[in-house]
Amino acid sequence: MRPDVSMEATSSRRSIQLGQKAHHATDRHCTPCPDSATPPESKVRRSFVSLPVPNPERLKTAKALVDKAVKMHKIFSVQGPYPVIRAALRARGWVEQRIHRPNHHAHLRHSDEGRASSNDVGDSDDDDDEVKKEQDPDGLYDLMSRLVRNELVYFYWTNRRDAINTNSLQKEQITNHFAKAGSFTTKAGLCVNLRNLHWFDSADPDTFFPRCYRVGAQDEKHAFIEDYRRTACTSLLKYIVEREQGVQGEGTSHNILAVQDQRKQSKRRPRPVVLSQIITSALKVCQEFLESLEHSDIDISLETAQTLTKEEWGEFIHSYYLVVHGRAEIESSDHFVTCCKAMLQRLVEVSPQLDIDGIHNIWIIKPGAKSRGRGIKCAKRLDQILRLVDGDPTLIKESKWVVQKYLERPLLIHGTKFDVRQWFLVTDWNPLTVWFYKKCYMRFSTQPYSLDTLDSSVHLCNNSIQKHLRPSQQRHRGIPSDNMWSDDQFRTFLSSQGQDGQWQTVVVPGMKSAVIHALQTTQDLMESRKNTFELYGADFMLGRDLRPWLIEINASPTMAPSTPVTARLCAAVQEDTLRVVLDRRTDRTANTGDFQLVYRQQ
Repeated sequence: MRPDVSMEATSSRRSIQLGQKAHHATDRHCTPCPDSATPPESKVRRSFVSLPVPNPERLKTAKALVDKAVKMHKIFSVQGPYPVIRAALRARGWVEQRIHRPNHHAHLRHSDEGRASSNDVGDSDDDDDEVKKEQDPDGLYDLMSRLVRNELVYFYWTNRRDAINTNSLQKEQITNHFAKAGSFTTKAGLCVNLRNLHWFDSADPDTFFPRCYRVGAQDEKHAFIEDYRRTACTSLLKYIVEREQGVQGEGTSHNILAVQDQRKQSKRRPRPVVLSQIITSALKVCQEFLESLEHSDIDISLETAQTLTKEEWGEFIHSYYLVVHGRAEIESSDHFVTCCKAMLQRLVEVSPQLDIDGIHNIWIIKPGAKSRGRGIKCAKRLDQILRLVDGDPTLIKESKWVVQKYLERPLLIHGTKFDVRQWFLVTDWNPLTVWFYKKCYMRFSTQPYSLDTLDSSVHLCNNSIQKHLRPSQQRHRGIPSDNMWSDDQFRTFLSSQGQDGQWQTVVVPGMKSAVIHALQTTQDLMESRKNTFELYGADFMLGRDLRPWLIEINASPTMAPSTPVTARLCAAVQEDTLRVVLDRRTDRTANTGDFQLVYRQQ
């Protein structure tokens, strides 16, 4: 049985001060004595005016529990509404030292400023929820907290890493955040560090992490533009092939084909576009890309070996928009289709993301300083993307704008997009020790999937966004109104599609591998402090082949019981985290719940 959950009336944004932690040994092991003029009951009554005066028997019980906890070094402090953590620690004989901060509003302003400037705030929205009064009718918890107010705290659990100054901690004190985790819990950090994976492992990040660029950095902005142009070329080739496959037998042989812009047809006569010319240009760019990969050790730059001039690229992109973005009708050619097919077959061998790229060349733009889906936009025109990222000088200067290739062809459930929230736990960075949680959950969009609109209600699955939207009447009724499935429900769906076995053979191994690789590339950048651990939430998308694609990693993942699925799983993962970080300290054979040790560096 798991302990009952109860909410406590504490501020969710309190910053824990550690300046008073250097106590004398005598202070740690004795309970505070009431002064001679005031009986203990009066002191308690003045400090906690809303509590009843404790009777002698209750005070005796509280002192006995406190004395035992002090001797066992079981004093804890929790910042934020984590009733599961509080209940689980109390069940283990721990006593809480509560933090009371009278100047609460001033601190809220400080926290907001820190949140705005921090790039490592996680996705927890627990601190935005009102904390309900914890059930403590006889005031025993408050009384015990009063008795341990001067004791050394041995276990800290906070929802913000900047709440604790780890440099001030004594070595035996445990905390739930590592310092400087932004190397993989920020969008820009993950983007940059995964490029160094080849120094740590033979794996290719392009097989599990969509292409990503910090467009605030000038060299990466140029690299993104080149990638966008090249993706336009491959998208055009795929469009020609897929269109032909959809209209078998209707192809005719023409070298010059008229492309008509239907939207402008009524205003002016459409200008003919030489389709053979733009296809030839696309084939040349793809051929040049293949050659650059073959001679990558010679460091051939695509910028120094341009197939097209800037003006020619402008013409090509314009023609690509007309053809692919649904504004034109074209005639087809068997000759063109054959050439495009041949080139795509060569590209698929060296481009792991060719299938998920789709044909619309959509990219997702993320301001790296924000969390919970805020400020994220999708765009498919190069000029739109550059205008978006050039509009905020601060983000450009700090290289915080991230542009990532959007998965245009994800696996859908009943025609609706979803993502996967997967937990993992790091208990040491030297040696790197990673625990993977066996349970996860799926988050759905409120609207059916479509590329006709780039609205966030269709393309972003963050619960913090979707919970404010009403599910579409057109969405399949098999998707619940709270937009969440457990992994068990998803496996049932896979079974109905004849794919149940791929969960254990494709999805889970792929997620484990992606997490480990992301941590490997940042291990040298982390401050490895013993008696520290951290729970993270990784977000994945699944391709149509069920291959998982890592989108981002969140510090302080939300534990809010927002749906029946999260109410059950979030409580379980918190309790199992304590099993790993506390119970195994005294018993290496202790039950670790659904956490599985998946990596421990030699």
